[in-house]
This record gives sequence, structure tokens and C-alpha cells, in this order.
Amino acid sequence: MPTPLSRIPARALVAALLATAFCAQAVAALRPHVPLLLASTVVSLAVEGVLYRWHRGLLSVFAKSHADITVRHVLRDLLLVVALLRLGEQHRETLYTPAVAGLLAFYALHCAIQAVSVLVRRTRTLPVVTRNIDASALRLSPAPPVLLRRPGHRLLVFGLPATAGLLATAATDDPRCAALGIALSLGLGLLGLYDLLVRLLPGRRPAGEREVLEWLDAWLAEYRPTAGLYFSGGASSAYQANMWLEPLARIQGRPVIVLRERFMVQKIGPTDVPILCLPKVSTLMRLEDSSLEVLIHPSNSGKTSQVLRIPTLKHAFVNHGESDKLSSCNPYAKAYDEVWVAGPAARERYALAEVGVEDKDVVEIGRPQLDAVRPREAAQAGGLTTVLYAPTWEGWDGNPGNSSVIEAGENLVRALLADPGVRLLYKPHPLTGSVDPRAGAADLRIRELIRAAGRERSGERPGDNAELALRTQELDRLTTTAVRAGADQVERMLLQSAPEPGRAAAVAAATAAWEEAYWASLPEGEHQVFTEARPALYSCFDRADLLISDVSSVISDFLASGKPYAVANTSGLAEDVFRKAFPTVRAAIVLTPDAAGVPDLLETVRHPEKDELVEARAELKRHLLGPDEPASQVRFDGAVQALCSAAREHRARMAERLAAEAATEIPDQRRSPTPPQPAHPA
Repeated sequence: MPTPLSRIPARALVAALLATAFCAQAVAALRPHVPLLLASTVVSLAVEGVLYRWHRGLLSVFAKSHADITVRHVLRDLLLVVALLRLGEQHRETLYTPAVAGLLAFYALHCAIQAVSVLVRRTRTLPVVTRNIDASALRLSPAPPVLLRRPGHRLLVFGLPATAGLLATAATDDPRCAALGIALSLGLGLLGLYDLLVRLLPGRRPAGEREVLEWLDAWLAEYRPTAGLYFSGGASSAYQANMWLEPLARIQGRPVIVLRERFMVQKIGPTDVPILCLPKVSTLMRLEDSSLEVLIHPSNSGKTSQVLRIPTLKHAFVNHGESDKLSSCNPYAKAYDEVWVAGPAARERYALAEVGVEDKDVVEIGRPQLDAVRPREAAQAGGLTTVLYAPTWEGWDGNPGNSSVIEAGENLVRALLADPGVRLLYKPHPLTGSVDPRAGAADLRIRELIRAAGRERSGERPGDNAELALRTQELDRLTTTAVRAGADQVERMLLQSAPEPGRAAAVAAATAAWEEAYWASLPEGEHQVFTEARPALYSCFDRADLLISDVSSVISDFLASGKPYAVANTSGLAEDVFRKAFPTVRAAIVLTPDAAGVPDLLETVRHPEKDELVEARAELKRHLLGPDEPASQVRFDGAVQALCSAAREHRARMAERLAAEAATEIPDQRRSPTPPQPAHPA
């Protein structure tokens, strides 16, 4: 049975259409046929536009096959020249010699522009990338136009007049059209080359590597950072660092954020804390001579070992969340000076895991991020039971018990939607489906189920959303910088300079106002799917009467509210074994993959007198998160200051030892009054 056209991949159709256009152009050139030549060339150019607009992935496939844009463009123009030569008499070879020479000059100019653009890019690739720091002394400037930096786009645009001129000559037999088109292409190329060459002048290009490093040393000496956040990872892992931005900004001293990947500078959330990206190890090592004393690590990475080599720094591992999973007691943690955990449960977890982390190095700091989570008695009350389903992702090890999305997600959602007294909020983990495609597919089905139910239930929307629009505009103004699409890192450094005083407080106030306006804008009782950064997970905590999740840090964090929670058991373990294996489930209602226990769960939430786990949750909260007093932020700051003090003491001891060694007189054999005599042969 033939495959329906709709099922043929779009990329295959585009590739086939481009190949067909070139074949048709070749036939039209070798057996001169002007209408076919015109049509095939136009189609070929149109497909090129489609490739660059919607199918960029196919461009790399062509490049790997040595059929990149330069080859395709040269072939297209070559076939046009062949057609012109074959359309008339032999004397046409002499007639079109200048046009061919001009075309060759244009392609030589294209190569020259590409070479100079590479030089410009290198001068604009600084050894340090900054944000929230005034780096104007480095002669930062706007980036060159995108056309001058992307050879494919440039060749298509600059070469279009030449191709159009050749086509017009083929149609009219007037060589002046080709000459005019080629002249325009040459003119565009010369203008582009001039623009790039000017940027290489000593006063126009950014500071060189040596000058940038000297500036970095001067900035470190002036700012005198005390404690920082160190982070390295992939683009999707930025949330691990972002959850520690606010606690870091509120510590005593002068915080800084140290990154290793250039792209990560823009992935870090809104903050006023200075950000330094130091991609090279040699640049990173300059921190040894700075005032920086402590680095806090929310995750492990291959590049973590590089910064651990700096002897003047103390390092603390804080993780990006605590759960009963093995990743919460990784053996890598023993590489740090201290491991900071929320409460006694994590301390016990490290002791039981026997991964080399000594108990004396474990410090309980609570979870500073949870200080603002509203407790149960302050949560909003309403006629509906608001359920937050926030499953975690599938993880790297393929354990079916990691995430409930695949085996239980749809059953849970259907059971919740079947109850007319439930309002469902769904917020999946951002990495869902990144490892197991089944999780991604299940997540999409769950979203569609909830949205379909939401459309059926959708009640009367608040008439005026002007307040939300105003709050969104204000929050965006404070948290984003208007940067054009073609900006490079140097241009972003120029625009994202030192923040205005008081911006952090303004962002906090604007965020609170936005959340209030956002929740007020939603129809009462309408089911919601949240896949964006806003609203934040903790804002959903405040709106929920019940959480359903998996064994993850989400349930540990939700315990700060004191509200009921349930955990889906997709591990295959019996319930008693499951509870014993994962202490965070101790105060939870355990649900089976078929979601049979959902009605009883909802009954317990609606009738607090039937809730037999109130005391268990309070006790587990203290066990997992530590005491309520002092506040977690205070304990976190205290741990930072204590480790900074330890770092200063270590530096003082090392300085004393080096001074003592320098004072010790060591004989210099080169100045010995009686140099050793050579041995005489026996």
C-alpha cells in the first residue's frame, strides 16, 4: 500500500524537490530550454529559502555530503552560464567572458568576507563573559550584521542579484542584465568586506586576551567577592542553579556567580549578582589570587574537578533538591569540604550510603527557597479541591519508579478529572521525555486530556485582564534586557551591564504582584497545564490543597506547607517495602498505578478530621527540612560565613608556613666557596 503524501517527512520532500530542481536546471542548460531553466532556478532558490527558514537541520546533512550552500550556489550559477553559452552562436563565449570573470570575482570576494568574518569573530570571542558587571572598559561594541557572520545567508542575499541578472539575460538575450546583476553582487560584497575590515582596526575591536585578563584581575580586586555559586552543565540544567539565586543574593558579603559555558550566561534567571563566565581552566585559576573564599555547588559536573584544584577556596555541595534517590547521595560529594543538607534525614542518608562523606562535614541548613511557602492554615480556601500533579522526570538510569508519567500518569489524571469537585493543576518536570520518548509521549497525552477537560468546564473568565497585562509588562521590563536577535556575547555584555540599584527588590515586588494578578485572571475551577517558568512551582504549592508526585525533592519541598501529599508507586515494590525504601513517603498516601485510591484520597483532603497523617507530616517535615527556627536563610548564611572563616584561617596558616620556609636559610651550591672537585680517574 503506497504511503500517503501526508506521512512523507517534510524534510525528505524538501530535499527531493531541491534535487529535482537542480536536475531540471541541468537538463534545461544542456538542452537549452528557457522556460524550464527559469522555472527550475526559481524553484531552487525558493527551496533554499525554505531550508533556511524551517529546515535548518537539513543544511548540516547537505554540508556533510559536501553539498553545502557554496557548492549549490556555484552549481546554480554555473548551469546558468552554460545555458547562456549554448543558447546562441559560438561568438557568445567572448560576449560573456566579462560576466564570467565578474562572477568568479564575486565568489573570491565571498571567500575573503568569510575569512575576515572569522577574524572578527575571534576578536569578539573574549576569554571572559560577564553579566551584571560594567565591562565597558573592554571596548565593547554592537555585533556585525547577521548577514556578514553567516556565510549561507550572505551568499544567498549577496548572490541573488547576480543569479537574477543571469536569469534575465537568458530570458531577454541582453547581456547587460547579467552585467548589472553581477555588479550589484560585487558592490554588496565590497560593502560587507569594508564593514568587517573597519571592525579590525585597533581602536574598533574589543580588548585582546591579555587586556581582558588584566581587567578581570582589577575587577576582582575592586569588587572583592567573598562567596560564589559555581555551575556547569547543559542548557536544560540551568534550573538547578536558578533555585539558589535568591538565597545567594541575600547572604552577607559580596556574592558572585561563576559559570563555565558561554551559553549558560543567558540561561541564568533574573538576578543582580555579578556573573562571570570563565570557559578556560587557565582563566578560572585566576580566582586563586582573588578574595573569593567559598564556592557553592548545586550540581556535579565534569568541570567541577577543575575548580576543586584551587587551594585557596573552600567548597560546599548544596545539591539542587533532596530526595531519597541515589543522586542525592552521590559519592562525588566527598570531594567537597562540606556537604550542606536540609535536615537530619539527608545526614542519615549519607551515613547509610557509605559513600565517603564524613558526618563532621555535613551541615544542616534547611531549604532557604521554602521560607516563603505558605503553611496550610494560610492557604486559599474554596469550594473546589485543587490538586497539583507535579511528577518528576524519568532519570538517567531507566528505573520505572523514577517517574509516574509513563505507567500511572494518565490513570491518575483521568481519575482526578472524573471528580467534578477537583481542579487539576499539572506541572511536569522540564526534562520529562528527554531520555525516554515514552515519557514525552505520555506527557503530551496528559496535557491534551487536561486541556480538553478544561475546555468543557471553562467558566466565566474575569472581564478585565488589563491588570495581568500591566504586571507582565512590568515584570518583563525588570527581568529582561532588550537585545536584538543578531546580538553576540560582546554586545550582550555591553547591554547587560551593572544593574540599577534596588532592582532586586523591585523584581521581588513585581513577581508577587504578577502572581496575584495571574491567579485572579483564571476562571475559578478551570484545569491548568503549566509548562513555562511562570508561575513558579512554589506559587502552585500555595494554591494547591493536595500534591501528587513521585519520589523527588518536590515532595520534600511541599512538606513545608504541611498539606497532604500522595506518591505514585510505579517501582513494582510492595507498599510496605516502598515506604521503607523511601523515607520521604513515610507521611504520604501511596497510590497504585491504576489510581484506584484517588477517591479515598480526595475524601481525606476534603474532610480534615479523617486525615490521620497530620502529625506524621509535621514530624517528617522536621526530619527532612530541619526546625522552623532559625529560618533556613539565616542558617544558610551562617554556613556561608562559617566556611568563609575557615577559608581565611586556612589562608593564614598557609601564609605563615610559606613565610617560615622563606626565612629558612637554604645553602646555594652555586655560591659555595669550595665548589665540589671533579672526581679523578682511578
